[in-house]
Amino acid sequence: MPIARGRWTRRLVPWLVLALPLSGCQVVGLIGAMAESAHKEGSTTYPADYEGLSGHSYAVVVSADRLIEADNPGISTRLTQVVDRNIHDNAGATAHVPPGRLLSFLYANPQWQALPRGELGEQLGVERLVVIELVEYRLHEPGNRYTWDGVASGVVQVYEIGSAMPDDPMYEKTIAVGFPDQSGMLAEEIPETVVTSELSRRFGERAGWLFYTHEEKNDLKY
Repeated sequence: MPIARGRWTRRLVPWLVLALPLSGCQVVGLIGAMAESAHKEGSTTYPADYEGLSGHSYAVVVSADRLIEADNPGISTRLTQVVDRNIHDNAGATAHVPPGRLLSFLYANPQWQALPRGELGEQLGVERLVVIELVEYRLHEPGNRYTWDGVASGVVQVYEIGSAMPDDPMYEKTIAVGFPDQSGMLAEEIPETVVTSELSRRFGERAGWLFYTHEEKNDLKY
């Protein structure tokens, strides 16, 4: 269960003193407005969706089809690095395959996508294999190259190598993020590098959050 955090109760006390001359309805309205404002300024703690990376070794593999890669060169590499960094720094894993070594292995073994997940995990020498199937990654609305409308979505799966069913995902979650938050932003207003960098960061952060307890601002847009 998420745990809400905030100091809005203490903030309300002086306002309640000032509100004493007001009618009951006015006081209730004031309290509601203050509570809502304080809530937006606070944050909420969320537990890990999947805790099985803690105490185990892992590798992160990001897969995207050729069309996505053609439109966004290097996106699989970039997301692999972002997700791995978030997990490595926070999930309590014992070891991991660094992105550089992982990508070298994948490039040297182009048939890796056809391998059963259990066999791939064994070849990488890990106990947990995190596979992210990138379903969509775009910076514009289809057919409109003049307005930014970034969307990144994918399916996150975890395979427990060495278990009775290493080829079946023990955990699966679909995630999606967008950027910019404001619609109608023109290409000349924000550089493309900023859009793709922030979209990748948001997707990587959202994917990493699945594996460790974390705080999210209550007014978070993604």
